[in-house]
Amino acid sequence: MATLPVHDVSGAQTREMDLPDSLFGAESHPVVLHQVVVAELAAKRQGTASTKTRAEVAGSNRKLWRQKGTGRARVGDRRPPSRVGGGRVTGPRPRSYRQRTPKALKKAALRSALEAQAAAGAIMLVEPFELTEAKTKALAGVLSALGGWRGALLLLGRHDAVIARCGRNIPEFSVMEAANVSAYDLMSARRVMIVTDALAQLEARVS
Repeated sequence: MATLPVHDVSGAQTREMDLPDSLFGAESHPVVLHQVVVAELAAKRQGTASTKTRAEVAGSNRKLWRQKGTGRARVGDRRPPSRVGGGRVTGPRPRSYRQRTPKALKKAALRSALEAQAAAGAIMLVEPFELTEAKTKALAGVLSALGGWRGALLLLGRHDAVIARCGRNIPEFSVMEAANVSAYDLMSARRVMIVTDALAQLEARVS
């Protein structure tokens, strides 16, 4: 069982804590992790790209000039794909890019992401805390004491409106509840700071 030090808001080590095997004891599976991350990114696509077919573009369906006697090539209306302003043949249409991902696969990917970050030494445990004042400067001071906020992800055990609001103003930093974190969120962070009461939320996610 792996053990990590727990830090308070001043950056000082307060104790050591055993990491639960249900979260950090499993072997990382890159293939599963890749599949789930691709599905998460695909689900974020809007899928609203659209083009018009020759039946939808503006223009009359009248023949442009008579069939014979002009010396010119035979033509129909002005809306075929070969003409400027005509319709598209195989252009994009509105669609959903969502992929069906089994729950077991999502749980395995979440465990793999946690294990990968732990193996890279990017996991940090933090004692539960509250900001003394609802200011971005207060949260930035806490993060500086904990090693900085560049590329960091802070996982909370419960929703804290003050921390969430202050965290939005800090560049290259994100904060979210452990109940909502995804494998992509974990892997896109350079450092993952986990408040100790969030571990129970993560265990519930993978159980």
